Amino acid sequence: MSTHKPVRRITAPQIAGRKGGEPIVSLTSYHAHTAAIVDKYADFILVGDSLGMVMHGMESTIGVSLDLMIMHGRAVVRGTQRALIVVDMPFGSYEESPAVAFRNAVRIMKETQCGAVKLEGGKRMAETIRFLTDRGIPVMAHVGLTPQSTHVMGGFKTQGRDEASWQSHEDDARAVAEAGAFALVLEGMVEPLAARVTKAVDIPTIGIGASVECDGQILVLEDMLGLNPAPPKFVKVYGTLGNQIEEAVQKYSEEVKSREFPGEAQVYKFKS
Repeated sequence: MSTHKPVRRITAPQIAGRKGGEPIVSLTSYHAHTAAIVDKYADFILVGDSLGMVMHGMESTIGVSLDLMIMHGRAVVRGTQRALIVVDMPFGSYEESPAVAFRNAVRIMKETQCGAVKLEGGKRMAETIRFLTDRGIPVMAHVGLTPQSTHVMGGFKTQGRDEASWQSHEDDARAVAEAGAFALVLEGMVEPLAARVTKAVDIPTIGIGASVECDGQILVLEDMLGLNPAPPKFVKVYGTLGNQIEEAVQKYSEEVKSREFPGEAQVYKFKS
């Protein structure tokens, strides 16, 4: 019999039950130290494939591998205790067929111990979402601006500027909700469309560049901390860590060159 107390994490069904209630708080995180901080305040933490751009200097998320997502997912799970951890399924890991998606989702969940996966796409992914959820894998869906499809979209373009497209977006949202997704990320949508979609589905919507009327919000942690010199329009910068880090590195460089560092407090004395 195990002597370890079970970790009481927030679960996917608990997030699903927050529809229309207190707004859901979420941020991305890619490593244990930041995840431990975010864990105190976020309902769920997304290990997003944005880590390819943020952590690894890629031009898009397309080059992110399954192994890379699993490596970062493990770190975030290790650094947290209460938040639901959701791991993105990277490009190419789920589109081929529901069976391939299931095999890769199982690998993510087993090797990271996360509580859910996220994949992009509306109606075209409904069959896959149903296949996964029927087999015990909680799925967060993602519609609107889908970064893995930017080559087809022609870049990171705001969705819904043409009102004629609204019904298609709503149909996508309904399809993934009916397929069993427990929550839905709405990215890069004009405000009235995001509000309309939120009202149209019975699962929580999580906005990123969408509407305040979404059931929750998510941002990339590095964007809101001021580490991105050119964040997207929808980001509110809550910190200036970029400037603080540069100031600290500059000060360190100056003290090394002047032999001020290491000082008395940073050296080990020899006692004869």
